[in-house]
Amino acid sequence: MMKKTLAALLLSGAFSHLAVAGEKLTLVLDWYINPDHAPVMVAEQIGAFKAEGLDVKIIPPSDPSLPPRLVAAKQADLAITYQPQLHFFADEGLPLVRVGTLINTPLNTVITLDKNITSPAGLQGKKIGYSVSGIEQATLETMLKHENVSPDSVRLINVNFQLTSALLAGQVDAVIGGYRNIEAEELKLQGKNPQVFNVEDFGVPAYDELVIVAHRDSINAPKVKKFLAALKKGNDYLQQHPEESWQAFAQAHPELNTELNHVAWQKTLPLFARDPAHLDVNRYNAYEQFLFDNKLIKKITPVARYAVELR
Repeated sequence: MMKKTLAALLLSGAFSHLAVAGEKLTLVLDWYINPDHAPVMVAEQIGAFKAEGLDVKIIPPSDPSLPPRLVAAKQADLAITYQPQLHFFADEGLPLVRVGTLINTPLNTVITLDKNITSPAGLQGKKIGYSVSGIEQATLETMLKHENVSPDSVRLINVNFQLTSALLAGQVDAVIGGYRNIEAEELKLQGKNPQVFNVEDFGVPAYDELVIVAHRDSINAPKVKKFLAALKKGNDYLQQHPEESWQAFAQAHPELNTELNHVAWQKTLPLFARDPAHLDVNRYNAYEQFLFDNKLIKKITPVARYAVELR
């Protein structure tokens, strides 16, 4: 009886603790909710944010360029953005600092359906579709030079974010900008056998695809560390219970319950940062240098100005 009473007291104490209103924190996603956000969604599922004393509001943006700028303007606490973009923000002097990582590997690839193209060297003389000028062109040029192919030997065609349809229609021979966990899998589900070349395997410095940024004035706020602790718990649970987590996600977001999203959920599991707070300074230095060498940023900014490791 004593044990039962003690257990009941502990349980009621836990629930009363959780019932206390948590500290509000606003997280703006990089885009609409998708499998790339799985650790965040699972942290919410399992109550990890509440356990850290946080009341987290997760907001998909109306415009994907807005999230970091909302944080820079102190209209949101945290935003998910891309490491390559972070370097541009630093070059502009925006007060944004990376405090955590969601996906710590590039997702970008070059994809072709031509079985005769077995490496980027086979792209010589081909038409290549792209969506974002500047960074994708520099990435492709680096991959081609790595394979001793002149960048002038390929023809770039802007397909306006219609990467898979341009490839399927034969409008282009290959595309750059498709994600290894989305577009590559979408093509497989359509019965195709895509050749997928990961950018970091051909001379492009590896980088963190998705990072979490805060305003420079707020990086030492206790709620930022609490968020990262909850995010780690979310990913730990996700890795241990991937299918159970997917089912809960699909039930909460029935409009996203598709075969592609289910496959993407599984394919993205190994790509999430196991320790969201960890910062690889050398990686950030290397990518900063890559952007500078390709004349995409005006100056080299010290990593400490735009990325920190909170412990």
